[in-house]
Amino acid sequence: MRNRILLLIILLVPKMALACACGCGVFDVQTGMMLPTGEGGTVWAEYDFMNQNVNWSRTSSSGAENNDDKVLRSQFFVLGGQYMFNRDWGVTATVPYTDRYFSTTDDDGNIAGFRHDNFGDVRVGGIYSGFSPDMSTGVTFGMKLPTGDYSYANFDRDSAIGSGSTDLLLGAYHMGRITADNIWGWFVNGQIDQPFLITAGYRPGTEVDAAGGVYYEKWSIAGIKITPIAQILGSYRLSDRGPAANPDNSGYKRVLLSPGVEVAVKAWRLDTFVSLPIYQDVTGNQLTAPVFFKVALSRNF
Repeated sequence: MRNRILLLIILLVPKMALACACGCGVFDVQTGMMLPTGEGGTVWAEYDFMNQNVNWSRTSSSGAENNDDKVLRSQFFVLGGQYMFNRDWGVTATVPYTDRYFSTTDDDGNIAGFRHDNFGDVRVGGIYSGFSPDMSTGVTFGMKLPTGDYSYANFDRDSAIGSGSTDLLLGAYHMGRITADNIWGWFVNGQIDQPFLITAGYRPGTEVDAAGGVYYEKWSIAGIKITPIAQILGSYRLSDRGPAANPDNSGYKRVLLSPGVEVAVKAWRLDTFVSLPIYQDVTGNQLTAPVFFKVALSRNF
């Protein structure tokens, strides 16, 4: 029986005048389908949604008049795959497509809205899980490639679909059992995203995302397995840098409560999550989202 290690990490970075960046780490650090428990592969289709429409400064909401940007609403459509060649080594890749609406104040003081959709930044990487026979501990490593569009005229660099940067991705995870009957399990997972090649003077802030949670594996109805998951997600992102950045209104600390459920039938799984911020500390004025949604359908082979 595959362990259900679900993780949803964090996201959201924002700005002012250029104050609403989207650092989408909560969706980019994958769910438990990405944590291997045996040889073979997994493919999945994922949908993520967030609506950044609340202006925030430090640890509380701030008046909308303090931020020229008003709304950054994003839908992410992601295709992904993972394959473990053996119990030690595997590879993974994700290809995102983003539909984004951006509302901001134009040079005449009027509110203008723009919509753009295009491919985002592809992620490729490897997995090593050979530290123990049960594959309960592993490390992940890879790169985020600058494949996403960052030059759309009506978006700022911090709100563009692509970052324009090449990033190094390094992570680690561990999973275990709380009870001897294997009904209750737990996990921790984390990743650092470090840009090292940039384009046109914009360096996104280094971001660290982490998650910890528990899950219950005893419910089953007519051959359908139902696994509830409770998670706490945390992220820390430094301010953006460079002449095209706005360091005074970027960077954040965030903690989210993220309950979810997995429904499994044979090789198929459906994972759904709702994430609610319980603590936010943002630099300057930035647009934040009051809730995040994630749905993923996967198949093992």
